[in-house]
Amino acid sequence: MPIDLGPFTFTLDTTQIAGAGLWALALYLGFSPVGEWVIEQLNRWFNYAERSLYTSAEEFERTRPARESQNAFYASICSILPFLVVGGLCNFLAEVSLGKSWGISLGLLACMGCGIYELGRRDGESSD
Repeated sequence: MPIDLGPFTFTLDTTQIAGAGLWALALYLGFSPVGEWVIEQLNRWFNYAERSLYTSAEEFERTRPARESQNAFYASICSILPFLVVGGLCNFLAEVSLGKSWGISLGLLACMGCGIYELGRRDGESSD
């Protein structure tokens, strides 16, 4: 699908988007402690950055619960971005090394494997 942005034209391949999404999901499941750490760090940074926008301590304390929950939501959404970048790289490497048809197939296999791993990891944590 070609996209024109002024003098620049580039194409987006839907199979590459799907493959990158599958790989990102697999990485997000497989490295869920890393994802939780990224969410925590982003949430802390959002809360810190937003503190500088307020001049009144009373106003800051009055709106704190709503802002902190909103920042937690934004942090969870933004935590997906590093996994999308690495997932796109994994998909690209799979397509370059094995061929165009293998990116989505390996992404599906990685999703299943990482999903099973995550279920086992959580079961192991609950039994400890």
